[in-house]
Amino acid sequence: MDIYTIIFLALAVFIFVRLRNVLGQRTGGERSPFDRTARNAVQGAPDNNVVPMPGKIIDQAPLAPSADVAQQNDRWKGLADSGSALAQGLDAIAAQDSSFDPRHFLSGARGAYEMIVLAFANGDRRALRDLLSSEVYESFEAVIRDREKHDQKTETRFVSIDKAELVAAEARDRTAQLTVRFVSQMISVTRDKSGTIVDGNPDKVADITDVWTFARDMTSRDPNWKLVGTGSGH
Repeated sequence: MDIYTIIFLALAVFIFVRLRNVLGQRTGGERSPFDRTARNAVQGAPDNNVVPMPGKIIDQAPLAPSADVAQQNDRWKGLADSGSALAQGLDAIAAQDSSFDPRHFLSGARGAYEMIVLAFANGDRRALRDLLSSEVYESFEAVIRDREKHDQKTETRFVSIDKAELVAAEARDRTAQLTVRFVSQMISVTRDKSGTIVDGNPDKVADITDVWTFARDMTSRDPNWKLVGTGSGH
């Protein structure tokens, strides 16, 4: 070998020895920084080499309400005031029935209200049986039977349904109950077999306010609601 080769070999050996003294030797048994950190986290052992970082996530200022929270607060907007007993009742029903839609219910309740009033006036027992609970049906049927006994007929015509609004909601066990106030205008008259008016006025539009309660078994596949209570209101 020439003199230059010898010089380069000597220089390489010198550099290797210096690096070994500075960095040390790996034996294969060293614990990785990740393993040491994990062990301390589990055992709760302190690590003096860990410097606390300012601004931990738990120290951050509360975030503004999310869109989901705002949406939850406005869930029944136009139907019930936030935090009211009515809103809480709607929440309770929705918690047990994910398909519950009170706006859709009100739309159907308006139709049911008109159908029941007209069926009652016409003595249509079949239609009433499908729309009323057994207790309400019995009371309606008793009035129909009394009219028939006295050969009386009732004529009813809707002029308008001006309002249908929820006034109460409740989830009782697995039964949902919704109470609706209906404000309507209608013409109604009852005549005997000779045509003589015994009740009502065929030329007068009457303002009517009814407060009806509908119920549905939330465990049933039947989506229909039935009338379980009737009353008048102001």
